[in-house]
Amino acid sequence: MCVTQSGGMDEGLSELARAWARVRANLRRSAGARVFDQWLAPIALAEDEDTVDVRLTLPSAFATNWVKSHYADRLLHEFRAVLPGVRSVMIDTVARAAAPVVLAAPAVVATPAPAAAPVAGAAAVERPALDPRLTFDRFVVDASNMVALNAAQALAAPGEVRFSPLFLHGGTGQGKTHLMNAIAHRFLADHPQARVMLMSAERFMFEFVAAMRARDTFAFKAKLRGCDLLLIDDLQFIAGKDVTQDEFFHTVNEIMAAGKRLVIAADRAPQALDGIEPRILGRLGSGLVVDIRPSSAELRRAVLARRVAEMPDVRVPAEVLDLLAERITSSIRELEGALTRVTAYAMLTGQPIDLAFATQTLGDMLRGHQRRVTIDQIQKLVCEHFELKPLDLLSARRARAVARPRQIAMYLAKRLTTRSLPEIGRKFGGRDHSTVIHAVRRIEELRDSDRDVDQAVHVLLGQLEA
Repeated sequence: MCVTQSGGMDEGLSELARAWARVRANLRRSAGARVFDQWLAPIALAEDEDTVDVRLTLPSAFATNWVKSHYADRLLHEFRAVLPGVRSVMIDTVARAAAPVVLAAPAVVATPAPAAAPVAGAAAVERPALDPRLTFDRFVVDASNMVALNAAQALAAPGEVRFSPLFLHGGTGQGKTHLMNAIAHRFLADHPQARVMLMSAERFMFEFVAAMRARDTFAFKAKLRGCDLLLIDDLQFIAGKDVTQDEFFHTVNEIMAAGKRLVIAADRAPQALDGIEPRILGRLGSGLVVDIRPSSAELRRAVLARRVAEMPDVRVPAEVLDLLAERITSSIRELEGALTRVTAYAMLTGQPIDLAFATQTLGDMLRGHQRRVTIDQIQKLVCEHFELKPLDLLSARRARAVARPRQIAMYLAKRLTTRSLPEIGRKFGGRDHSTVIHAVRRIEELRDSDRDVDQAVHVLLGQLEA
């Protein structure tokens, strides 16, 4: 059943359809009418029964990839704000009947790989929500990530497990999630009936807490500990969560004791993870720890060339690719997002892509990469602008005179630095990543409706980017 977009909140609608109407209204306010009408309005609710794994549809692969790249986290966050029980948001391209792509893990634009054929006579096995684009053959390699790629391929290969766990660490958008999906794809290709799970540490925590509330932790434990391959991304999200860490420790122990494959990824090395129990770090450090170093200009250029080759109808001059590779250095994900933005704007406006067009289209992004801005610098400047003490931004005070500057500082930190959401939260008195998400969303909304807030952000951005 396809539930089309509806502007009303009809009493006959299901709970999910009513939630979708609210999500659409929120997106229109926060994204603005132009972006909403061009990209978000065509999204439809695929069916109105499943309030755990929401399925959305779009009429073209290009629109699907754009929404996935730019509004993945926002869609998931908006649904959870209305229906806390939502676990994931998936999107399909109706015209191509592609395999669903989980929005919680944004990926690059490419043609989806064909699904593997089922094994005749085999019993149905639950499949992980893998991104069909993230495979080994699409991973661009150089010296910065060669060891990580080789280790990932070795762990996925058939035969005796040579090492486990494999711990991958590196900055945001450097390829950890790509390698984890690639491992799962390769392992399932060789073992079609294997039990494989790929989840974020945040989802691990959410499902475990839900199981405890339902007094049904046995099923949760059996599902994870029965895996032949378990992959956990963004381990840093369970920092400080003692009960979740206890369950995670026992899960790791069971997987390792059974000689199964385990892959963990985080934004830093085990010994640098604050708030993670030493016994967990000891287990993870007993396997193979591999870092993915920041990408070189040559790797960034090669990634762009590969992505352009996958878009046969798009022509991007070499000087534009050189500009992107030289100026956007923080993450491969952001680099690919910049390429998507340039090609999308060219398609929407009908203009050819050249150096002037790319510079104009990516003006704010390129300016943001002209110099490194730190969270400490942002906090200092915000305090000076609003005449606050540095400790005010770290305090628990909720008065608007303090809370609003704190939200602005978090918004600027998210926009101008490469720090992860948990890292930003820790720099503001140990707050968690959900507080940062709320602050960013709130300032984005206020910039459209509150002239004073928009002016303050404009002034601070000018000072920080100068």
